[in-house]
Amino acid sequence: MKQIEAIIRKSKFDDVKEALHSIEVNFFSYWDVTGVGNEKQGHVYRGISYSTTDIQRRYLSIVVSDEFLDRAVSAILESAYTGNVGDGKIFVSDVLEAYRIRTKESGHSGIN
Repeated sequence: MKQIEAIIRKSKFDDVKEALHSIEVNFFSYWDVTGVGNEKQGHVYRGISYSTTDIQRRYLSIVVSDEFLDRAVSAILESAYTGNVGDGKIFVSDVLEAYRIRTKESGHSGIN
């Protein structure tokens, strides 16, 4: 099993969610987060300049079976892409075990 952690633009969240559902990844968690990245442009509103060094993003945590990894990463890469600085990052790590609390199932059955 693998854990995919993705940091994406908030504006692309619905696209990413639809892309994941279309490949049958139906369970994941997400949070609104603030980070600092390479996007350095400021915005001016009513003559006042606002810094955008603190960037609002959405953080997704997804655990998938090994056979879903490539499809899930591809779905995120394609649906979160704008081609501009600040599109986000994806991190993949190993998951040693997963358990479903209700049924006490573990492993692959624990996440599906």
